[in-house]
Parts: sequence; C-alpha cells; structure tokens
Amino acid sequence: MNQDKTTKQMITEGLKSQRDRPLYSTDTINKISREFEEWKNSAVSTENRKHYDVTPHLLLGTDLPRGLVYSPIDVKILDYGEDLGFPGKHPYTRGIHSNMYRGRKFTIRQLVGFAGPEDTNERIKFLLDNGATGVNIVFDIPTIQEYDSDSPAARGQVGMGGVAVDSVNDMELLFKDVPIDKMSVSLVTHYPTNTAILFAMYLVMAERRGVPWEKLRGSVQNDMVMEEVIRGGLEFIPPRECFRTQCDNISFIRTHVPKWNCITLNGYNLREAGASAVTETSVAMANAIETLKELVERGHSVEWIAERISFFWDAANDFFVEIARLRAARRLWYRIMKYRFAADNDKAMLMRCHVQTSGLSLTSEEPMNNIVRAAYQALAAVLGGTQSLHVSSYDEAYSVPSEAASLVSLRTQQIIQEETAISAVVDPLGGSFYVESLTDELEKKILDEIDEIEKMGGIVEAINRGWLHKRITEYAHHENMMKEKSAIKIVAHNYHKLGGRTAPIDVFRYRSGVEERQREKIENLKQRRDNTAVKKGLQKLREACLKRANVLPYCIEASRADATEGEIAQVFRETFGLWHPPMPW
Repeated sequence: MNQDKTTKQMITEGLKSQRDRPLYSTDTINKISREFEEWKNSAVSTENRKHYDVTPHLLLGTDLPRGLVYSPIDVKILDYGEDLGFPGKHPYTRGIHSNMYRGRKFTIRQLVGFAGPEDTNERIKFLLDNGATGVNIVFDIPTIQEYDSDSPAARGQVGMGGVAVDSVNDMELLFKDVPIDKMSVSLVTHYPTNTAILFAMYLVMAERRGVPWEKLRGSVQNDMVMEEVIRGGLEFIPPRECFRTQCDNISFIRTHVPKWNCITLNGYNLREAGASAVTETSVAMANAIETLKELVERGHSVEWIAERISFFWDAANDFFVEIARLRAARRLWYRIMKYRFAADNDKAMLMRCHVQTSGLSLTSEEPMNNIVRAAYQALAAVLGGTQSLHVSSYDEAYSVPSEAASLVSLRTQQIIQEETAISAVVDPLGGSFYVESLTDELEKKILDEIDEIEKMGGIVEAINRGWLHKRITEYAHHENMMKEKSAIKIVAHNYHKLGGRTAPIDVFRYRSGVEERQREKIENLKQRRDNTAVKKGLQKLREACLKRANVLPYCIEASRADATEGEIAQVFRETFGLWHPPMPW
C-alpha cells in the first residue's frame, strides 16, 4: 500500500493496464453514433431534443441527469472482464456468488424491538414461526443513547421505538428459547461504545446458556459515523476515541467470535438523516478504508479483517439508481481491496450487504400506499443483489409496526422470493445499457467523494472538521425545499392529495407499565448482585480506557458482574471526555 496516494489514484493506475477488451469496436460505436444522430434528428420531437437529458427529482434521489434512451454509445468503454465478469467472479458486479439466490435465498431479516425484552421475545418467535430467517434487534432510545431505564434522561422513552435492555438479564429475556446457535442475529447497536456494551451482554448471555462464542452468527453495526454524526443524544465522545473503540471491537470480535460480522458500515441511517445515495456509499467506504489501515497498523491481516466486514444500505425511490448503486458499490469495493490493499483472497473482496427499504419515504397520509413503496424498494434491493433484506412496514410513519403490518412486510419478501421468478436468474438487468451506464456513473461519483474525504485526512478528520455535518444539512435542506415546492412529488402528501379523511388503520399500542417494570428490574438487580465485583469491573474498564487497551474484554467482565449499560457508558464518558460536534452552518 502506497500511503502517499489516494484510493482513487491507486485504482486509476491499477485499471490502466487492465482495460483491453472493450465490448464494442470503434467502428461499431461510430456506426451506431451516426445512426443515433439520424434517429434523434428525424424521429425525436424538437422539445425532446432540446431537453434530451432530464433530471428526475425523487425523495433521497441523486440528481443524475437521464437521457431519453440508452445505447452502446453510453457504455462504449465497457470491458466485460474488468467491469462486469460473471457472478461470483471478479469484479463481482453481477453478484458475490455464482448462483446467487438459486443457491441461497436472501435472508429475510425483519427489524423487531419494542417495549420490554419479554414483549419483543414474543414478536421474534412470531416472525420466526412465519418464515423469517433472521432477526434485526432494534433498541429503544434510552438504550441506544446509553442510559438505563431508571435514568431521568430515559423518562417517557423506555421501550419506545425499540426494546429496552439494561443488563445481561434483559438480554436473557430477549432471547429466551430463541436458537441463537442456529440462526443469524443482527444487533442494531449503532455506536462503537454501544457495541462494546450490548455485544458484551450478548456474549455473556450466550455463556450463561452454554453456547460457545464460536457458534454465534450475526452482526453488529459498530459504526463511528453513527455515534458522531447521526446520534440524537447530547453526550458525544471525541471522534478519535470513538474510532479507536470501533477498531477495538473489530479486533476482539474477529479473534474470539469468528463467524460474526465485526462491523456493519451503516450507510442506511446516514441516508435517512439526509445524505444522498453517493454520500451514503462514499462515507461508509471511506470509514472501511480508514478502519482497515488502522487494523493493519495494529498487526492484523487486512484480508482476515475484511472477510467479516459488511455494509448496510438504504433502498429509496429511484428504482434503477438503487439497483445500479449496489452493483457499483460491489465493484468498487473489489477494486479498493485489490488496488489499495493488494488483497488476493476472494472472500476479502466481497461487498456483502444488508438492505432496508426507506423509512423516510413512508407517509402518514394514506399509509397503505407505503406497502407499494416498500415493495418496489425491496424489488430494487433484490435485483441489485443484496444478501439480506428488511422491508419497512406501512404503519411506521405512526409507530413501531403492529403484528399485522410486520406480517405484510414479511409476506412482501416471501412473494418476491416465491412468486416472481426474479431469484431464478442472477443479475437479470446486467447488460442493460441504462443500468450499466448508471453503474459506471455512480461508481465514479462515489470514488470522487472518497477522494475528497481522503484529501481531508480521512473520515475521522472529515467529521472533526464538520464536513459531513455540513454535507447532510445542505442536502436535507435542499430536499425539504424541493418537497415544499412539490418538485419532489410524494403521492397523497403533496401530490394527488385526497380531500377528505382517509380510512383509519390499526396502529400499534404500547403496553402500559414497561418503564415501571424496567425500573423495578434494575432496582432488584442492584440489590442482589455483588456490587463490589461491579465496582472492580468498572475500574478495570476505566484503566483500560486510559491505558489504551482493548476495551471490549473489560466490558464483558463488567457485564459478567451484572453492571448495567448506563454504568458502563458512564466510564466511557468520564475517561474519554465529551466532544461538541461542529455547527454545520
């Protein structure tokens, strides 16, 4: 790896000698170009010639101009071997497996989490009983913001928007009778510090059940961008310490929980916060690049780490762009691993991803329309080659999904798998002039933005400077202005609005007493545990933070002593100190 060059420079130089098999000859392209000009001037109206390129304005769109029609002219430098290849072969544009969904269907991994762990446990079993093949556990706001349920900061928020987990005991209740040694579990931990806490509790829970860590399969998010940019809380640790914790988690998990994805680079929440599709992808990949560089400096093999890196993408409304972006990201990740990190292990070059349909696109007006939106977004994710999928439910503009709405989302995935024949063919849109042109254009834009981040000094420095906060603020403001002007049309919200009241839907109603129950559990826990052991465990964690030792083993030790999430998180705040994010204006 040449540290004096950016990733874009390394890829550009590496590709120069590789492009030697263009699909079309110069003579063929010249002939088609002449025929195209003749058609355009004779068959296309003056108005359409004048506005041959149009820019669709869609929610969370890309503002990429689109031509009226696409032809070999738009992909004239396409090299089949270097740009496409066959599925399961370099550069993986057409999929990471040779048979894709014929060999293994995409995992149906629905989000689940609300109220207390006992309540969510019931929903997990409901989804598994009805065909889900994995679960995504989403935590409530206090848990994500690292406060215990009895904290004043948690008042009125316990069990809202996710499940409340305060200790290993709650983790045991959450996964009671769930076969964690036989299925994949995704913990939506978001932050590196929360990953160090909640995943530690998950590991201790597995220990108490007698399940070896080597048998555990799943993923954590563990993304410093989530903690430093997307976080809605008031207490931020400095970006450099957050990044250090992210890498600590990866190092430990990769060593001791070998089947677990040690980081999920989270583009989804970045996009839902107001980033474009390009920024969503570029930031996640820039984070991955800086993470790999750091872990190599720590003495790890880049390929060994990269085998267990995964990505989490949004699927929004621009149907063909979402398909092309997954293909572009897969190809770009291969090129990053090959040309920047000189990897030759195929597993390390695979961009494995989970996709969730856009929550931001769901409207409270005529919510049943959201079923259609989510279905198209899910279809785009599958045509783009995702490994697992969550379909957001039609009632999420109001609350967490009801059981009925969750079932519709589950059935949407099953209909795509079983009733459309889409999964019978690998990359069915591969070779489309339009899709291949979009794939090329998106890859270039993503790489350009990675280059911009690297020239600032990398993702940590970009966050420190406020570049990412500003990028999100500007894009989100632009989107909101476009919606207010109805330049971005949202059916039933600002376009084709229904005059009268719409038919009511059954909205999820939280069970009463969740906060009181969680508070009582914490009080009982603190009375029966060995509080001396808790203090010792927390002190050891404090010393590890100050000595720059890996923090995760000490979080596990504190969790074994039944320390609560809030107690462990307070150690991070005290030792790392607090950071004030820069204002984006």
